Amino acid sequence: MGQTITEKIFSEHVGHAVYAGEIIRCDIDMVIGNDITTPISISAFNLSGATKLANPDGFSIVLDHFIPAKDIASANQARISRDFAKKHNLKNFFDEKDMGIEHALLPEKGLVVPGDVIIGADSHTCTHGALGAFSTGMGSTDLAFAMVTGGNWFKVPESIKVVLSGKPGKYTTGKDIILEIIRMIGVDGALYRTLEFTGSTIKHLTMDDRFSMCNMAIEAGAKSGIVAYDETTKEFLSDKKLAREPRIHYSDADASYVEILEIDVASLDPVIAYPFLPSNGHSVVQAQKDRIKIDQAFIGSCTNGRLSDLKVAAEILKGKKVHQDVRLIVTPGTQMILREANKLGYIDIIVDAGGVVSNPTCGACLGGYMGILGDNEVAVSTTNRNFVGRMGSRSSKVYLANSAVAAISAVEGYITDPR
Repeated sequence: MGQTITEKIFSEHVGHAVYAGEIIRCDIDMVIGNDITTPISISAFNLSGATKLANPDGFSIVLDHFIPAKDIASANQARISRDFAKKHNLKNFFDEKDMGIEHALLPEKGLVVPGDVIIGADSHTCTHGALGAFSTGMGSTDLAFAMVTGGNWFKVPESIKVVLSGKPGKYTTGKDIILEIIRMIGVDGALYRTLEFTGSTIKHLTMDDRFSMCNMAIEAGAKSGIVAYDETTKEFLSDKKLAREPRIHYSDADASYVEILEIDVASLDPVIAYPFLPSNGHSVVQAQKDRIKIDQAFIGSCTNGRLSDLKVAAEILKGKKVHQDVRLIVTPGTQMILREANKLGYIDIIVDAGGVVSNPTCGACLGGYMGILGDNEVAVSTTNRNFVGRMGSRSSKVYLANSAVAAISAVEGYITDPR
């Protein structure tokens, strides 16, 4: 009986063939915590009586949500992780000195590799599936269990095969593909399943596109998203010192899928998710007709804070000015992305246009800081969620879009088709 890539990854880890629906105990290659969720895990770890981590090299803490600290509470929260990292001589601890959003930083550092089983106390841990790994979010107590034992319990998920065909048009990105998928199946259409992205379109998608797609798999309820290793993956990893040797897996031709989705990407326009669900997708053509005025444009987050996002923003903003009634906030995903964007001139272009560039942080995405929305304000944002009050006031509205749409909308003052 054929296996999916997800079933093969788990099978290798447990030492025998496993299939969807089985409950297994599995060792974990990388456990990821952040400044918000890790203190709870540390408390549970201490209560367990454990004195050392089961796999110190397979545990990372990334302070990214409210760092640099936005207030006293977040400063105290971060100190818990700092003290724990120091006590346990944690190698993979990332603070202001080498900061970044966890789901952009860890692939950059080579700490997540193809064939891994990865968990993180953050729902967007599914991002790392873009590398051909099984990666999923869990709660802080689940994280603590893995810190103590080196593994955890899983129900092997069923898989939905997403067959993408055709070459994407200009300004149609991985963000638009995943928003279209979520529009089609809804926010619970992939509940506890893996979205396996396949088809002729894949070879046209950059790693940044793939990270965006896997990142938002959770917005359809998915346990994970995954893209099989190929030449694009190989090139991305080629200049990195990898924490482990990659283990390459591909789905069998006779693998069992609970559902198959087919999407013609060649005919797909950029997609805008209207408030208040990522599934409320509309074509950018319709959005432009609706002439949705905005107060803020945000480019950043673990979904779209990568170098390609800053590049397309700079290309669109060059020689232009941000609309007088709009605030443009750009948040690079990591310090390395910030440095590279600065070297390439993207930062100067964005600032010259009237935008502000912040340090790497999750901040604005979850309504934390660096771009909170006030009462009745409207934003176009490259983030991943647009629930009521997600980025600030409960009366504010967030429209999800790709970075090209956000950049041109900042100039025009309303949601605009960049083509």
